[in-house]
Formats: sequence, structure tokens, C-alpha cells
Amino acid sequence: MSGTWRDIRLKQEESLSRHATRSVMSRGRLIPEPECRVRSIFERDANRILYSEDFRRLRHKTQVFFNAKNDHVCTRMEHVLYVNSISTTIGRTLGLNQDLISAIALGHDIGHAPFGHSGERQLDVCLNRVNRALRFRHEYHSLRVVDRLATRISKELVMSRCGLNLTYEVRDGIVSHCGENYDEYILKPDPNKDPDKIYMTEHRAAMPATLEGCVVRLVDKIAYVGRDIEDATRARVMYFDAIPQEVRNTLGKTNGQMINTLVEDLLDNSYDSGVIRLSDECGEALREMILINNEKIYRAPMISRYEANTNNVIEGLFDAVYKRVGRLEDKAEERVTETGAVDLSGIEPEDRLDANLIDYISQKQYEPFVLPEQITADYIAGMTDSYAWSVFEDLYWL
Repeated sequence: MSGTWRDIRLKQEESLSRHATRSVMSRGRLIPEPECRVRSIFERDANRILYSEDFRRLRHKTQVFFNAKNDHVCTRMEHVLYVNSISTTIGRTLGLNQDLISAIALGHDIGHAPFGHSGERQLDVCLNRVNRALRFRHEYHSLRVVDRLATRISKELVMSRCGLNLTYEVRDGIVSHCGENYDEYILKPDPNKDPDKIYMTEHRAAMPATLEGCVVRLVDKIAYVGRDIEDATRARVMYFDAIPQEVRNTLGKTNGQMINTLVEDLLDNSYDSGVIRLSDECGEALREMILINNEKIYRAPMISRYEANTNNVIEGLFDAVYKRVGRLEDKAEERVTETGAVDLSGIEPEDRLDANLIDYISQKQYEPFVLPEQITADYIAGMTDSYAWSVFEDLYWL
């Protein structure tokens, strides 16, 4: 009976839709590796993301509402798990590759900054202020995390310098997942994208290379639009009855009803078509829902007041970390190892943040040509909300 379980795995992929992405057709990894005897390459990618420290920290990063004391308010990790759940349900019904969908969904926000999109925007301002050529976008930073910053131990107990070494299809799905295009509800994959230009393609305009990536991109909106209203209700900021009656008639009166309506509509309009789409009616209703959320939740006075505080935290952290990274790099000019990484061991830290940065830079094995502003953005983006506040208080509170 030897090999029977492997035959089952192969037959599972053979039964997929003609539009699905098969593991054997993957464009592969940046660094070739032997295949796992048990898991598909995409399932292996999903596991690498799930077990990474970067993924764990998402449970302490803001989705919409900052510093929530209510345990039922959505965190960034919960949002990611919702996207994964809804996307795999759709993928199963459409006959798509669920392992690929799961890997993209689990990794799509892994590079998100603390304090949600507010933190992302402020970190972009700070980064662009010191270097006009650099911007911070969480989609690109998520790709940077899995490509370069996330660390793992190989079977030989050697620390990897290439991040998680994921397949191209997963990396493309992560960088192309943008859920902020509110008018978009028809997604056709672009399989002819150049893998070598993955960091150059404008992610907000370019479609994912796979149909599985298109599923995650659309579900990103489906997963947050009603869930954010649930949290807004707890905060007494907005209620479902604030949604126009026409939209409620189309989508439903609760988050669960809305998700069910949109998923069924997506399946009805996408099955065996090679395109992921909603009907015009549901697509327009989803767009109107997001615009209402923008007005009544994301720009609410409660959010705006707290956002001013978090912007100050990000700006204060950036200034302090940037100065220290520059000073540490000056001290480390002659400390380049045979592997090309900067060795900061033996440098006496001036304060606790100095010591933490020495550990961070050494762990990430930064090359000497990496700009201090990029290291600064990497370090701050990896922080949880609570850790960012803690470091800020250490720096600025008397």
C-alpha cells in the first residue's frame, strides 16, 4: 500500500477546476528546496506563515478600533482568519486550490503596521519625509516580511536570510491583495505578469496572477465591511439601521446575512468562468456600504481623536529609531561579516532602545547598504500596538 496517500493528494488536485492553480504548475521559490513528502507546496507556505512570529503579533495589532478593552472587538489577526475562512469556502465550491487561497489569505496583512491604516499612513509620511523615493504600503511590506524579514530555522538549524522563501503565486497574491479599491467587483487574473517585477508592479491596479489571488482580494472587502459595523455598534458609533434600506434589502440586516448574500452572489456569477465577480447590484451595494463605513466609522470623531495620538506615537518612534540606527551604522562600518551582514556585537548600547535595535539588526542580518530609514520602517512596522506605546512612553514620558 506504499504511496497510496500520495496518490490521493495527486487525485485531489486533478479534480480541481480547469481554472485552478495546480501545485505542479507553480513558478517555484526564490531558492529551490526539496518538496515535502506530505504537504503541497502551497500548504507548506500556509504553514510557514501561520507559525511565524510576524503572524502571531497580528493578534495585538489594530483592525479599526484602537486599544480596545472589549475582548470581542476585531483585531488584525481575526480579520485575517475571517478572510481565510470565507475565501476557502468560496475556493472549495469553485474547485480552486484551497491551499493556495489559505496561504495568500493568512499572509495578506502580515506586514501591517501598528494602529491599522492610520499607522500605515503616518509611517508612510515619516518615511517619505526623509527619503522621497521610499513609501510605506502594507501590501509591499507584507511581501518584504515574507521575502526578507521573517526568520525561520531550517532542518539543519541554520537561520534563513531569505525570509520564508514562499512560492511566487503566494507572494504575488499577498502583494496584489489590495482591498481599498471600492469600485472593484470584477476581477480577472493576469497570469502573464513578470515574476522578476513583483516589487515594481503597481499593486493597486494590477490583478493577481491567479484566480485564487482574486478570491482573496475581493473577500478582503467582504470580510471587513459588516464586521466593522459590529464593532462600531459596540462602540456606539454606528448601527446597522444607519445603512440605507435599499442596501439592507439587497445585502441583509446583519454581518452574517451580508456575508452569506455576497458569497452566494459571487458563486452564482463566478462559477466556471475564469473570473471572480459580483453582480452589478451586489457590487454597487458593497461599494455603498464601504463608503458609509468611511463616513460614519473610519472618520468618526472618536477614531479621529485617537488617530491624532497614534500619529504622534509613530512620528516620535520614527525620529528616535532613525537617529539610533544611523548612529549604530556609523559604528559598524568595519563590522561586515563574511556573509555580508553587519555585526553589531560588542557595541555598547546607550539605552534600552539601542540594545533592542542591536539585537534586531543582528537577527535580521542586514547588509551594510540597507538604508537606515528602511530599517527604521521595518522595525516600527513589526511592533504591536501595545509595544509601540510602551517604547514611546519610555522615550518621551518623564
